[in-house]
Amino acid sequence: MSGICGWNGTSTTREQADTTVQGMAGQLHLGEPKLNLHAAYSGFACAASGDPGLPSLHDDDNVCVTCYGDPWLRSGASDRHRPNKQAAVFIAASYLEKGIDCLRSLHGIFVVAIHDKRSQQTLIAVDRAGTLPLAYHVTGNGLIYASTASSIAAHADAHSDIDAQGIFNFLYFHMVPSPGSIYTGQHKLLPGQYGVYSHGEWRTDFYWHMDYADEYSANLDELEEEFHSLLRRSIRDASRHNTVGAFLSGGTDSSTVSGVLAEISDNPAQTYSIGFNAEGFDETEYARIVSTKFATNHHEYYVTPDDVVDAIPHIAASYDEPFGNASAVPTYYCAMRARDNGIDTLLAGDGGDELFGGNSRYATQKAFEIYDNIPNILRKGLIEPLSHLPGLDKLPATRKIQSYIRQAKIPLPDRLETYNFLHQTSPREIFTSDFLAHIDADRPIGIIREVYQRGDTDSYINRMMHMDLKNTLADNDFRKVCKMCELGGVNVRFPLIDEDMMEFSARIPPSLQVRGYKLRYFFKRALRDFLPPEVITKSKHGFGLPFGKWMVSHAPLREMANESLNSLQLRGYIRPDYITKLKELHQGPHASYYGVMIWVMMMLEQWLQSRDI
Repeated sequence: MSGICGWNGTSTTREQADTTVQGMAGQLHLGEPKLNLHAAYSGFACAASGDPGLPSLHDDDNVCVTCYGDPWLRSGASDRHRPNKQAAVFIAASYLEKGIDCLRSLHGIFVVAIHDKRSQQTLIAVDRAGTLPLAYHVTGNGLIYASTASSIAAHADAHSDIDAQGIFNFLYFHMVPSPGSIYTGQHKLLPGQYGVYSHGEWRTDFYWHMDYADEYSANLDELEEEFHSLLRRSIRDASRHNTVGAFLSGGTDSSTVSGVLAEISDNPAQTYSIGFNAEGFDETEYARIVSTKFATNHHEYYVTPDDVVDAIPHIAASYDEPFGNASAVPTYYCAMRARDNGIDTLLAGDGGDELFGGNSRYATQKAFEIYDNIPNILRKGLIEPLSHLPGLDKLPATRKIQSYIRQAKIPLPDRLETYNFLHQTSPREIFTSDFLAHIDADRPIGIIREVYQRGDTDSYINRMMHMDLKNTLADNDFRKVCKMCELGGVNVRFPLIDEDMMEFSARIPPSLQVRGYKLRYFFKRALRDFLPPEVITKSKHGFGLPFGKWMVSHAPLREMANESLNSLQLRGYIRPDYITKLKELHQGPHASYYGVMIWVMMMLEQWLQSRDI
């Protein structure tokens, strides 16, 4: 993996521009890229870097285009055309014909920058799912953009100061969500978004959005048939490479991808799983069931606490912003095992939950939304007064009712964050007063509200899925898997986020996505005769990491965590007494719960140290 970088507006010599853009390109990737393309002029420069076939550059008298990814063009209602030359050539021709509307003709996985030499305008954009990131910084001199925040920071006009709001947002979300950044002045494009810089003016807009259908009258059997057709085509399309394997956690998504890959492959599909010797975290038995059913050549590796200690510094340093999803560790080891077996591309099942109603909060929030449908006169005049009669709060059943009512009265999407660590405890008890003076504690909720309310639907189920496409998938899961695959030495594809599959999922009404309190009703119904029944009926799990448990029993891991937290408290962000309290709470009966925040803080400090900050 790598990407693109460049700028518009900084006046330099061509030689200086050449040196600067190559320095920025050096921050796009881990290790040495196999292909590095660039163009430099006195007023703008651009570069594309990565494995052959992924970066492309076209430069003529009218436009200079850089692209990274695997874009395609639609030549008919369902036909796809992949450029047999550099994608940048086709994008340039499309831009000259259609202008910004050329983005509507561009599909697949990509980031792109188009500099119009005639108007001195620069257009940058990311793909519809936000699979690949693209950051930008508008300065007094012009626009700087890149696939990584560290690449932008390599430009002399960009700020490389750590943003206090970015730190707060990271501790809230366990990653730095778009449109924010860890660096002052930087921002990131959202999925399906573009930005245009022209003569000192900057604007953003969306060229695509999910078109949700709240009601749909199609025949279920016809929907299932279409789903299976799209599934096979997307996996066949994603596995065009010679040496392809698949992540196999044992969940419905990875099992589906692995099963279809096995069916369309001439040889046994190569599948990869990670296990843990920790109760409640190991799912290898389900992966084995899937492997047996589809006769895959299955590979397992059991991650140990020592593996975690070894991997933490490398994983923290590999991200261009702090990243706190602990499942990055098993993803990394899975990718390494695939590379060692000669695999160059892994297929991942990410996206199924966000497209087909698979996250547990969809059912949980359905229970709370019922309360909002009760007539107000009954809620205010009867239910709430009765539930708060003196003495009833001593009864367990009544306390549960009171808790339910308190949560139900909080509107979506705010209700989703009531269990967030930074809502369970007052920020004044966690952060120093100096740090709080530089942040907006309500900003994270504002990020959630914006994408939730932007969903083109009246259904709260669809709105939550729309929100998760951005916050869970684009900001978190794609970043985790793409970077860990790069660190592990393989490429990755996400066949469930194929655009036709995304648009198909939006036509499934919420009543079929979550039926009653059954998650993924349509998805599981469509696959009931394909997947093993044990996988269909199992609860959601994934590549979780038993860090909280292992930290209690494994001294080197505990020492690394404690040293990291001790260093972090010296930076002036976190109150020392909160860190002491967090360590004490971790020693109690809820080690896994409190281990999450310890991990997040540890990874923040490890990232800061990797940047010599």
